[in-house]
This record gives sequence, C-alpha cells and structure tokens, in this order.
Amino acid sequence: MKKSVLLLSYILVSVLASGQITPELDSLYTELNNTMKERSKYEAVKENKIKGLKSLLDEEDLSAEREFYINNRLLNEYLPYNFDSTIHYIDRNLKLAHLNNNAEFKNETNLHLAYLLAFSGRYLEALDVVKNVSSPHITKEQEQEYYSIFTKIYSELFLFTPAKENIEFYRAQYHAYADTLMNLLDKSSEEYLAIKEKEYRDSRNMIDCKRINNQRLAMAEPGTRTYSTVTFERAILYKMENDLESAKKYLILSAISDIKAAVKDNASLTDLAMLLFNEDNIDDAYRYIMFSFEDAAFYNSRLRYVQISNILPLISEAYQLKTDRQKAELRRYLIIISLLSLILFVAIIAIFNQIKSLRNAKNELINVNDRLLELNDELKTANTELNSLNRDLVESDLVKEHYIGSFLAICSDYIDKLDSFRKMVNKNIVGHKVEELYTTTKSRKLIDKEVEDFYNSFDNIFLHLFPDFVDQINALLLEEERIVLKKEEALPTEIRIFALIRLGIKDSSKIAHLLRYSVNTIYNYRVKIKNKAAVPRDEFEDYVMKIGSKIVYNRSLD
Repeated sequence: MKKSVLLLSYILVSVLASGQITPELDSLYTELNNTMKERSKYEAVKENKIKGLKSLLDEEDLSAEREFYINNRLLNEYLPYNFDSTIHYIDRNLKLAHLNNNAEFKNETNLHLAYLLAFSGRYLEALDVVKNVSSPHITKEQEQEYYSIFTKIYSELFLFTPAKENIEFYRAQYHAYADTLMNLLDKSSEEYLAIKEKEYRDSRNMIDCKRINNQRLAMAEPGTRTYSTVTFERAILYKMENDLESAKKYLILSAISDIKAAVKDNASLTDLAMLLFNEDNIDDAYRYIMFSFEDAAFYNSRLRYVQISNILPLISEAYQLKTDRQKAELRRYLIIISLLSLILFVAIIAIFNQIKSLRNAKNELINVNDRLLELNDELKTANTELNSLNRDLVESDLVKEHYIGSFLAICSDYIDKLDSFRKMVNKNIVGHKVEELYTTTKSRKLIDKEVEDFYNSFDNIFLHLFPDFVDQINALLLEEERIVLKKEEALPTEIRIFALIRLGIKDSSKIAHLLRYSVNTIYNYRVKIKNKAAVPRDEFEDYVMKIGSKIVYNRSLD
C-alpha cells in the first residue's frame, strides 16, 4: 500500500512538472517583456547619474586626489555598462597616479584594470596587469581585491581552457588563491559566501549550496548587479539538477535585475534563450538572444560576443526557417483568398444581371398597369356620357366591381403564370434545354412582386431591429413636418433612405441602387428631409446614426 502511494505521488509530480507553463513563470515572462520595453528608462537613470558625476570634474581648483576619487566613481558606474568608457577613466587614473608618483593610486587603478580585463574574458592580459601591483604599498582592501582577481582568473581559465594539460595547474592555482582570499574575508561577506557556494557546487553538495545561495539572496536587493549574479548562479544549480522550469525562473529574475540596473555585461538572457530554443520556442529565443546581442555590442564585451556567437547562428537559422514557413503559408492563403475573390466577383456579376432582368420585368408590368388604367378611364368616360347621374352611380359601382374582379383575375393569372414559369424552368433544367430556357427568361414579369417582397422584408427586419425608428425620425423633424405612415409596418421611401443611412450605407449611388431610384431622386429626398429638421441640418444624419445606440438623445428641439 505504501509503495502504491509513493508511485502515485511520483506520477502526479511528473505530470505537473511536464505540464504547461506555470502561472508564476508566465507572470515572470510578462514582467521580463515589460522590463525589456522600458530598457531606455533605466539607461536614462544610469546616464543621468554618470552625467552628474562628470559635472564634478568641472570644479575649480580640483585636486589630484579629488579627481582620482571622481574617476573611480565613474569607472565603477561604467564597469557593468560600457567597457570602452571604463577603460577611459582607468587610463585617466593611471596618468594621475604616474604624474603624482602615488603608489597606492597605481595599485588601485591596476587592480581595477585587471578586474575589468578578467570579467571581459581577457585573462592573460589581466594576469600581466595584476602582476604589476606593488606588494609593499598595497592596502588591506587592495590585498583582498588582488587575491579576488587571481581567484576569478584561474577559475575561468580552469573552466574554459582548451588545453587539458593546463586544467590541473589552473585548478591548483584557483584553490590556492581562493583559500588565501577566504582567510582575508569576513565569513558573512558576499564574496566569502560566493566562494563557499562554488566549493559546494563543484563537489555537487546541492543542499549546502542552496543554503548558501539562500543567504546570499536574502542579502541582495533586486535591481542590483549582486542580485543578478546570485540568481544567475541559482539557475546554474537548477540546470545541474535538470529542473529547467526553476532554472528559467531564476534566469528571468536575473535578467530583470540586469536591465533595471542597466547592466550590459550580462549572461542571463543568453542562457534563457538557449533553454527556450531547445524547447522549440523559437520566437522568444530569437527575441531574447537579439536583446543580449545588442547589450554585448553596446558594452563591447569579447566574452559575451563569443558566448552569443555560439548560439546566435542556430537560433537565427531556426527563426529564419520558421519565418519562411509562415511566408509560404501566407502565400497559400493569399492564393486561396484570390480564388474566392474571383468566384465572388463572378457571382456579383451574375446577381447584377439578374437584378437588371428583374428591373426590365418591372418596367413591363408598369406599362401593362398603365394600359389597364387608361382602359378603365375610357370606360368611366363612356359610362358618364351614356347614363344619368343615378345610372352613372349604379354603373360606376358595376365598373368598380368589374375592375376589382378583373384585377383579381389578373393577379390570379399572374400567380398561375408564375407557377407555370416555375414548372417550365424546372422542366427545361431537367431536360437540359438551356437555349429554350434562355429565350423564355427574356420575359421578366416577376420583378414587381420581387421588389415589393424585398421592400416588405427590409421593412419588417429593420423595424424589428429599430422598432421606434419612425418615432425617432419624427422627433428630429419639425412638428408640422412629421411623417405619418400610410399603412402598418410599411416604410415610405424617405424613411427607407434614412434606414439605410442608419445601417451605414451613406453613399447616394448605393442607396439609389438598392431602392431602384436615380441618384438625383435620392439626393432630393435627403435634402427635403433635412430641410424639415428641428436639429441643425448638417448634423441631421449624425443624429440618425445615434438612433438605437447607447448615446442618449437629449438635445432640445425647440
């Protein structure tokens, strides 16, 4: 039973560990990306601080000691920010030290130069410089820095040397200088704890290593170079344990701290980019490695250039391949869209031709109706001349009844003809008699009914969407000019025009096309209604657009 519980726990932990990105890590990515966007803000803080220090060099009667002190502060500001500027102020202090023949100044400046060279990957040059430090004139603080530089140099040479025969020599030199340095340091100091942590890490004593790292984290403040270093070394521990999620967490914390401290000589984003590249997260890997490359270029760090050059081509190539695939997909989609557009264009032409046919049919129906009205007038005139007033009235009723019956018969006949037309079309389609069907369809007598149905459908749908549209339009008009509907749920032409405008169709030519009127007619209707407006006529259509929206109409119409 106990073994089953342990097995279940192991499976659960494995599933959680292999799952999607944790909320904490997602939040850290967001913070990192936002911090990257604000890089210029943190750089401005650094530049302002440097500018303030440089202004101190303009003081009158500046002593050599005062200038040396200011240069030291400047080179310490530039140390993680710009290699060339750091070298510039080190050179200035070396000149001051030689001009004043000050041994303490010479030692301190040579130590600064050696430190800079060591941390930028120029180890042999750093060794040559640090050997120039004069032991008889060295202070206690300089002595600690002296052994610290040797420790750093041999630690890096031991890790990066390509010659196997030198490994043991560099290892022995590192331990010798590290032991001497630890005897000089306060056991609670950051540097002492860092060396101790490295000892535990090298011996794979992860428990004590993390314990020391926790002490260092508690002492470090986020947004400082020390915090960036401690969190970076924490990430190294997790990478050694293959806990890549935790490693990414501390690399992100380190990178955020570097950006906020305007540290250009950094490695966190480079390592993070490599982890993401190995997980096929090409976009983020490319973005982070390019950010690191820009920092390395600004700092002019040879060591960072070498580190980035090992992985930048891999990430760039993968990013380019992904971009090429996306472009290929985009081209395919473009071809598909073009084909669909062509089909749509053909369909629009077919619809336009059908509408033209319906319009011709409508005109034919109008002509027939006009002829019927003429015949009706002729019958009325004949009846008036032949009969007396009473007879005329009786016969007039008969004429009306006959006219209504004839009209109903015509309507019925048109219905029958429509049904016959439908059957004939169906028959010709089934019989593949395309030529006969084409000849038959030249007679377009259904347009009137189709247009009427179109208007009715439009009215019903629009009034469903804007049930009080007519009332709202009337509210915009002078009281004596308000529109009264002639029949329920049927909109007059001017209302339909502004209904289309409310729907966003403002072009008169488009409205004319939809309602089967000329552009001038539509324009005249619009002007006519605007002239009846109780609101400014230039703003009338703006008020129409607000009907049915959340904008409350509260302008006075008086």
